[in-house]
Amino acid sequence: MAAVVFLKGVNVGGYRTFRPSELAKQLKRYDVVNIGAAGTLVVRKRIARARLHAELTRRLPFEAEIMICSGDDILRLVASAPFEGIRADRNIIHFVSVLGKRPTSLASLPLDFPTDGVWGVRVMGQQNQFIYGLYRREMKAIGKLARLEKIFGATVTTRSWSTIVAIARVLQPRNK
Repeated sequence: MAAVVFLKGVNVGGYRTFRPSELAKQLKRYDVVNIGAAGTLVVRKRIARARLHAELTRRLPFEAEIMICSGDDILRLVASAPFEGIRADRNIIHFVSVLGKRPTSLASLPLDFPTDGVWGVRVMGQQNQFIYGLYRREMKAIGKLARLEKIFGATVTTRSWSTIVAIARVLQPRNK
């Protein structure tokens, strides 16, 4: 089974910078594919999560929070089409936040931040270790997304829906 790695807080604002494409090359024996610059990797060869985590920790030039999920879980999320019929545009972004562990609490969904007035983040649902929703493209969005950690009691890292779809494309069986 393929695995998907999400690194939290790398290559953001000149902080904890590195080249994920170089990391993917170092891990080529596991058939690793880099997706973008945010620290998202698809590991297509079978490897135990603990071993993968150790390999990543050893090769990263800094400490990072590493979240690993099953490729099958990503494919199920994409197949469920959580954003079907919901338009995104330049100002409204579809997002998926990945939980670092099983949540310690469950939130009543949907959930808006702020709870009154115009929402900046709208959490629509949860599937396994994924929380999904919409956010407005504004400076306060990152702070509002960070609130998910307190609400769910687990570390989260967020990617756009287009990144999740790109991961799913890489996970599809290759034509021979």
